[in-house]
Parts: sequence; structure tokens; C-alpha cells
Amino acid sequence: MRNKLITCSLALTLLMSSCATIVSGSRQNVKFSSNPSTATIFIDEVEVGKTPFEIKLARKSEHSVMIKLEGYQTYQTKLTKKFNGWFVGNILIGGLIGIIIDPITGAIYNLSPDEINAQMNKGTAFKSNGKDVYVAVALNIDPNWKKVGQLQEANN
Repeated sequence: MRNKLITCSLALTLLMSSCATIVSGSRQNVKFSSNPSTATIFIDEVEVGKTPFEIKLARKSEHSVMIKLEGYQTYQTKLTKKFNGWFVGNILIGGLIGIIIDPITGAIYNLSPDEINAQMNKGTAFKSNGKDVYVAVALNIDPNWKKVGQLQEANN
């Protein structure tokens, strides 16, 4: 009976020795949506899908996100690393292995935000018909700016 108790205690200690890796894993689900939908999602400059979309991303890296839809301004954000509270389990239980493994696997982090809802703003940033690219620029007027000139139409 005593051997079973020791064996169970040892097994439990080994299982709990990397709390964040066991509970959270090294990858995290991140959800993407947009209004309007079917916008193209780029993560770290790689096209991954169209909204609505869900993907598992490595926790150990921060990720840059771009969401593009023709006729709308590009939406950009960054997924940042935040501390994962499950890592504290290693300290409380004495999981020396977990203190080493969790940072290596990235399970010591959570990605934030874990859900992105891009509200696409009207205004053409770019448009392409296959061979030509059209770029439109819209200036938002700041009332504090001083007017120094005016464009006039050229007479041909």
C-alpha cells in the first residue's frame, strides 16, 4: 500500500511539473471576424484565410495581423504575449521540470487579444484590375493646420 502511495505521488508530481504546458498547451486559438466579412487575413505577412476564421497560433511569439478587403482601409494590429497564470502552479507544486519546459514551449504566455473583430472603414486604400493598380489618398483635415496654398485645375 505504501509503494502505491509513493508511486501515485511521484506520478502526480511529474504530471503537474509543467502546469501551463499541460493545461494551456503551446498553441492558442485566436478568432478573427470582420464587418463586412470575407476580408483576407494576413498573419506575419502570410495569408491564412478569410473572415470569419479561427487558427491556432504559437504562444511563444508575438504576431502581426493585417486584415484587408478591397474598397476598405487595411486593419492592422498585433497579438502580444501576456503572462499565463498556470505557470505559477510549477512554483506552488515544485515542478522544476515545468519551470524549464513552459518557457521553452511558450505555454508561459497567453496571446492577447484572443478574438479580433475588425470594423472595416470605407475608403479605398488600393484597387487593382489585374494589370493596373489604383491608389486613392484621403486626407482628414485638421482644423489646427495653417492653409499655405490651394491646388488649381490646369487649363489644357
